[in-house]
Amino acid sequence: MSTVFLQNAHLIDPENGTVDQGNLLIKEGVIAARGAVVSAPGKETRIIDCAGKYLAPGIIDIGVKVCEPGERHKESFKSAGLAAAAGGITTIVTRPDTVPAIDTPETLEFIRRRAMDASIVNVLPMAALTKRREGREMTEIGFLQDAGAVGFTDCDRVVRDVKVLTRALSYARSLGAWVMGHPQDPYLSEGAAVTSGKFATLRGLPGVSPLAERMGVDRDISLIEMTGASYHFDQITTARAVPALARAKSNGLNITAGTSIHHLTLNEFDVAEYRTFFKLKPPLRSEDDRLAIIDALKDGTIDIISSMHTPQDEESKRLPFEEAASGAVGLETLLPAALRLYHGGLLDLPSLFRAMSLNPAKRLGLPAGRLEVGAPADLVLFDPDAPFVLNRFGLLSKSKNTPFDEARMQGKVLRTFVNGNEVYQR
Repeated sequence: MSTVFLQNAHLIDPENGTVDQGNLLIKEGVIAARGAVVSAPGKETRIIDCAGKYLAPGIIDIGVKVCEPGERHKESFKSAGLAAAAGGITTIVTRPDTVPAIDTPETLEFIRRRAMDASIVNVLPMAALTKRREGREMTEIGFLQDAGAVGFTDCDRVVRDVKVLTRALSYARSLGAWVMGHPQDPYLSEGAAVTSGKFATLRGLPGVSPLAERMGVDRDISLIEMTGASYHFDQITTARAVPALARAKSNGLNITAGTSIHHLTLNEFDVAEYRTFFKLKPPLRSEDDRLAIIDALKDGTIDIISSMHTPQDEESKRLPFEEAASGAVGLETLLPAALRLYHGGLLDLPSLFRAMSLNPAKRLGLPAGRLEVGAPADLVLFDPDAPFVLNRFGLLSKSKNTPFDEARMQGKVLRTFVNGNEVYQR
């Protein structure tokens, strides 16, 4: 590992909430020194002039779908790693909703080996909570944890049997494992394509009430209180769910919550004339909901911003809206989309990186997500003001299903470092 000296950068510190001009020294894969007066040691040190651009902890993205095994044509570990590095993401936490599901130690071991061989960023795999993600019988959580699973989730398949979920939560708690859930009433949301309301009625599309999310949150909070489990809600997207979440956190339950960058920056009207790249799960919400989620992010009720990267091929998206697959890619667009909130005066840069780097690291128990001396040198150097028009065919992901195609955006990643090694340079 080489010694790297990054000079003349704006250092974003999400832990202390500051942005300071200074230098940063990387030695043996960790941050060795940081500050205004740090100097480069030795002739063999590589010196990079950051020219006043912004240096921050690398993004940790929880809930990334990599389609190995089973659907490698949609996304592989190699393509996902390249896309993540280009987006300033240094760690991806992968979902188990593959074909087949990652529900055995053997499948998980395959995933870990593939990731180690092919990905240029850190990969931390989650495993399924129930076998085949069918909600009938819990997986061997202990064996999967020993094999390297960092968390357990059935993704967007909500476990309907409360007894099965209670048993799984209790077992996870006894092993010190955390569970990620999708807050949604499965019966009300089944078959829905958009959020219910005037827009859904005018478009003739099947909708789901925002209350379905609150009902899912209420149910899961009750089970968390009963079992004492460590729990993360993957996507909170409605104003109605926020008060219950805030109460649960104030009561001391071990709960964190996330939201997707798409729900922070888009609303239900972006669906417009049945544009299937905007079909997500949960569906895009009202503008009032979007603003309420931003407020919840500001006050700490919502902890984490994720891309919820979900690759879909052209064949599954070029269908009538109701039949099209849900999901959007987001590895390369997470940072520039998040910077919309910064440029709009809604969140400052330390708050953004607290939600994208520091809080995910805390949830996972990682030393990353910080600019402290001794922390891993997982870093992103970016220009928050650089304008561009996104062309989806320029994305490094195999699938190109982004809702930001041809959108005007600001913010370009210039360099990405993982463990002190430069894995991307624009």
